[in-house]
Amino acid sequence: MLVVTLDDLAAMNAADRHGHRYELSPEGALSVTPLADSEHAAIASRLSAWLAMAGWPADQILQAVGVKIPGPDGDGGRIPDLTVWSAPQPRSVWLPLTGLVLAVEIVSPGSAAMDEVVKVREYAQAGIPRYWMVERDAAQTVTLHVLGPDNAYEVSAKMPLAWLLQTKPSDHHVDG
Repeated sequence: MLVVTLDDLAAMNAADRHGHRYELSPEGALSVTPLADSEHAAIASRLSAWLAMAGWPADQILQAVGVKIPGPDGDGGRIPDLTVWSAPQPRSVWLPLTGLVLAVEIVSPGSAAMDEVVKVREYAQAGIPRYWMVERDAAQTVTLHVLGPDNAYEVSAKMPLAWLLQTKPSDHHVDG
């Protein structure tokens, strides 16, 4: 049994005056990340606009929404920076994974190990079909992960964000 529930986590996120993000692994480990900066927000906005211009409905492109990650003793909760859904989602703090097409994490200072190791494993085990990770290097390198047959991610491509934005989401099997 998890000591912290998703309801507890929602209350912690709502009560934090400084904009910290509280997440819970499926095993019950609590993590706290600081408020995102303007570069982080600009990357999320650029990706959202790119998806919308390619035909994804705005109500299927969600920023910083909670998703339930099933675990052995209850659900964990993660808050990807951007999610893309196959259909509009009901109003909820923690959405089930049904219909989640893509989860995107934008690596912030201090979140690299979480985004590059922990979330790669958790999202793959949860069955999320695509996981993209955007580095905060000079090129804003995007690593595109695709779920393989063994429920582990395989890297399908790695490119600067500016290159990605010159393509179509359907070029990467993100079809709206």
